[in-house]
Amino acid sequence: MKHVLALLMMFLAGSQAAAQPSPFDMSGERPAEQPAAPPVEKAPQRRDAEQSSGSTEASAPHPAAEPFRRFILPFPTLSLAGEADERAWSIYLTPAQAAAGRKLTFAYQNAIVVAPETSVLSVLVNGKLIGEAPVQAADEPHDRSYDIPPGLLRTGSNEIRFRARHRHRTDCTIQSTYELWTEIASDTAFIAFEGEQPRALSAIEDIQAIGTNESGRTQFNIVVPALEQPSRVPVLMRLAQGLALLGRMPAQSIVFSRDMPDLDKPGELTILAGTATELQPLLLSLPAEAATSTVAVFAESETEHAPVLVLSGPDWAAVAAAIETVTAATERPSDISRDVIKTERWRLPQTPLIFSGKRLRFSELGVATSEFPGRRFRTALQVAIPSDFYADAYGEATILLDAAYTEVVRPGSRIDVYVNGNIATTVALGASSGGILRHLPINVTLRHFRPGANLIELEAVLLTEADKVCAPGTAASSEPRFALFDTSEFAMPDFARVARRPDLAATSGSAYPYRGSADPVALYIDRADADTLSAAGTFIARLAVAGGRPMQVETIADPLVADGRQALFIGAMPQLPKMVLTQAGIDTATQATWGSAKDVAQGRNTQTALDEWQTRLKGGGWRSAIVDVESWIKDNFDISLNSLRLIPEAEAPFAPPDTATLLVAQSANPAENATWTVVAAPSPKLLREGVAAIADTSRWSEMSGHIATYEPVDDKLTTTPARRFSLVETQPRSFWNYRLIAANWLSTNILFYAVLLVSLAVMLGLATAVLLGKLGRRP
Repeated sequence: MKHVLALLMMFLAGSQAAAQPSPFDMSGERPAEQPAAPPVEKAPQRRDAEQSSGSTEASAPHPAAEPFRRFILPFPTLSLAGEADERAWSIYLTPAQAAAGRKLTFAYQNAIVVAPETSVLSVLVNGKLIGEAPVQAADEPHDRSYDIPPGLLRTGSNEIRFRARHRHRTDCTIQSTYELWTEIASDTAFIAFEGEQPRALSAIEDIQAIGTNESGRTQFNIVVPALEQPSRVPVLMRLAQGLALLGRMPAQSIVFSRDMPDLDKPGELTILAGTATELQPLLLSLPAEAATSTVAVFAESETEHAPVLVLSGPDWAAVAAAIETVTAATERPSDISRDVIKTERWRLPQTPLIFSGKRLRFSELGVATSEFPGRRFRTALQVAIPSDFYADAYGEATILLDAAYTEVVRPGSRIDVYVNGNIATTVALGASSGGILRHLPINVTLRHFRPGANLIELEAVLLTEADKVCAPGTAASSEPRFALFDTSEFAMPDFARVARRPDLAATSGSAYPYRGSADPVALYIDRADADTLSAAGTFIARLAVAGGRPMQVETIADPLVADGRQALFIGAMPQLPKMVLTQAGIDTATQATWGSAKDVAQGRNTQTALDEWQTRLKGGGWRSAIVDVESWIKDNFDISLNSLRLIPEAEAPFAPPDTATLLVAQSANPAENATWTVVAAPSPKLLREGVAAIADTSRWSEMSGHIATYEPVDDKLTTTPARRFSLVETQPRSFWNYRLIAANWLSTNILFYAVLLVSLAVMLGLATAVLLGKLGRRP
């Protein structure tokens, strides 16, 4: 009986255990169940639930759902000022981008004095108006978005043009027109594309489609695992030049590194350069062909799906061959002159290059016929001159103006001409009954022209009786009072062709003398670290863009090897050879103290203290009167004491100021048969940052003279003119060119001109006396 009860109890216990649910257990069974229900299988259920509830947040976790954007401004801020202003440039689009462009969006803000009822902001793409609306964002930025008609965008270059027409709310004076402006920030202006295909890059020429970031800058990230090997430097410099020449953006920088940077950033392209073995750990999707042959293709990163340019092969000879595929498209013979300077990425049209006397119609320079109803009309055009331009002391160009103005324009109105921001000439509009000007000659001095592109601005200041009265409540008149016709011409005379050494303006304008060097340019780098190589790559790439072609570069370890060759010395000041600094006119006493805390605490050196004492002593007594007379002669006759010297004043060694973080100095080599350029900073990091800053076109074009220094606090470039320079022949010898050279040299050295003139007068008198004596006539 006991056995029967025991069996019965065991049976009942087993039945209850089978009937109740499984208890909570962490032992082995739960992990086995997890693969049966992975998160990826639950995701569709979450999306269905969200869609059924009408939620619009389903796409939020998926960045790929956001449309691809391309920032379109090639500068940090686009400012349209005055009563009428416009700016045009081009952007490059791949075939996929041209087919998928849908909207152009931007945000703008304007001055509070702009009258919205009569002011208009227009946007044109490839010559077609896609949007126009009143200017009415005085309180805060306003967003605007315009649809791009299908088929309007095209593969390659596309013109973008912003145009503003402003009217003042209350004031009718000329001064009030300077208060009118509309600004567009770079980070708000972009084109939105449909789909994911526009992100991809497939061909080498697609490098042109990198564009800019939200600050208007472009950056090429070159990842090289074998970065610090000196033998790789010349090849990497070639790569930097090829990328910059394909990009041709106004503010480009090169950044070298050994590790992968953050990908998929706007305005940036990552390039991997190295053997297949070196690159395999960096990119899992590395093409398999890289292990056996030269590869120059775009690959896609696994996570960000961003394009990465791979330049690889089984060895570095194959890598160098891959790099040459990038630079091959930018090569051109050094002995063939360019007819234009390519500025279309920041200003249209292309800038024509003038080598001698030439006349260009305004229509060729991008200036269209315009009728203007306002008070201050302004337009601009660009021309370029070669590196051996030598006519800044006596030459004059001529604008042959075709224009008209009505009888309401009062006497006192004028036309002003500016060259590179400097007033060059002023012409009065004298007639009081209106008139038509047919090829009115306006002489423009060449003193403000410089090698490279030159911006010429034409401004008509129009005074009227109605503006003088400025009756309140009077509507702005839309009746034109001034017209400029595109048949006007810019005439450049023949000018002297001889180069100067040193001349940083010629180097920044057209890469002279490095562009035409028959031998490879000698490059001295103190250390092959990432910062120094980045600075060297950015500077040499900027020279290549200025010269229009890549240069051959050869690294050197000793400055003596560079004697007789065009050379670049780039590095931190403490590591550069003293002999190079002395040759460049730099005070070697500052080599170890520039930028250091000790130097900042002391605040100045001997030269600075001497300059301060000279200024202090000039401030009183009879010395002050001399300084005042000198200033008056300079302001009224453009004559300085330096121009009255028979021998140029010796240049004291230059000590860079504590506020500067970059120095660019140029001089002749010891044998005086080549040019040396020094690029230095207190540290490699400041060197990279400083070179990237001056590589911007707005600052690069300001370099001139003997030495230029960059101060980041004020974002300012300060130049020191060359007091002593030598002339270098660049053209075949001819009497006509020598005559023009002599004219400019004597105009600069007026004391020599005066001595020569007096000597010729004395010789003429003596010859006349001798002749009269032989004829038998005595005084």
